[in-house]
Amino acid sequence: MATLKQVAAHADVSVQTVSNALNAPHRLRADTLERVNRSIELLNYRPNRNARSLRTSAVELIGYCVPSWPNQTHLVMDQFLHALCAAAERTGRHILLFTAPAGVDGMPTYEDLHARRMVDGFVLSQTETHDPRHAWLKEQGIPFVSFGRVWKESTQPGPWVDVDGAGGSAMAVRHLHETGRRRIAFLGWPKSSGLADDRASGWRDACKALGLPTAGLVVRCHEDSIEAGARATAQLLDGGREVDGIVALSDILALGALRELGRRGLTAGREVGVTGFDDSPLAEVVSPGLTSLRQPMDEIAGELITILTGPSGPAAGKPAERLLQPELVIRGSSAPG
Repeated sequence: MATLKQVAAHADVSVQTVSNALNAPHRLRADTLERVNRSIELLNYRPNRNARSLRTSAVELIGYCVPSWPNQTHLVMDQFLHALCAAAERTGRHILLFTAPAGVDGMPTYEDLHARRMVDGFVLSQTETHDPRHAWLKEQGIPFVSFGRVWKESTQPGPWVDVDGAGGSAMAVRHLHETGRRRIAFLGWPKSSGLADDRASGWRDACKALGLPTAGLVVRCHEDSIEAGARATAQLLDGGREVDGIVALSDILALGALRELGRRGLTAGREVGVTGFDDSPLAEVVSPGLTSLRQPMDEIAGELITILTGPSGPAAGKPAERLLQPELVIRGSSAPG
């Protein structure tokens, strides 16, 4: 395998110039950069990742713990993993996927991965209040960024990228209102979930702004499943709520609502408008198609990699907290009533 010195000799430049071509190409003239890159290609030079990351503290290989979702089917995980890997590869980096128990029990996995120089930084998800990973990563000086905010803490423990769940729910309410709905319910999760509270607050605020009722129109499901969504919808309909719209916290709960409406001979989009959240693959294959809020996975992944691998924060003039907007994808489940 060719060495850095051999590349420099072949291109007739200094070793530092080759290093700049690899790490800071903007410092070189276009013709010099082209000559060095040609030598790198001809000699099939491959930088030593461990040596480079130790020398420069660069984030070269990024660790991501694939979440476990007990009793749940997370329909958008494949989309996120593909987007994250693609975003890393566009910058010449790669993602190392691994699994670990939640909380303190999972910390030995993180310690071992970094101690063996298998990763230089982490993308976190499923973050929790007082998550032990944040404190340990800060103490070790290991770069990290979270997909999702930490709820019920006065300040965020580190940089993050998230999707505006409250804004998305409000968008769904306004859409249903524009189609003639006036009694719009919300299917959510227990109050202990910060994400659920965030999306519910968007529904509530939008209803109040439009002069729509909210009392008695919230059903909190104890799990994210089609069966739970169906039971919650049955509870609404059997309670005499005269519901003509449903904003569901997730596509899974919305699919349960579609099932229950169909069981009762009601047509989603005609008698009751239904929206979900995530725009999962199932949203466009059910009949009628499910109106849903699409999370911008490519943008999320790109922002995560940008924050993790580049300077951010006030000193760098770049924000380390980025809230992205979802897109409402309208299908037959919310056709005008």
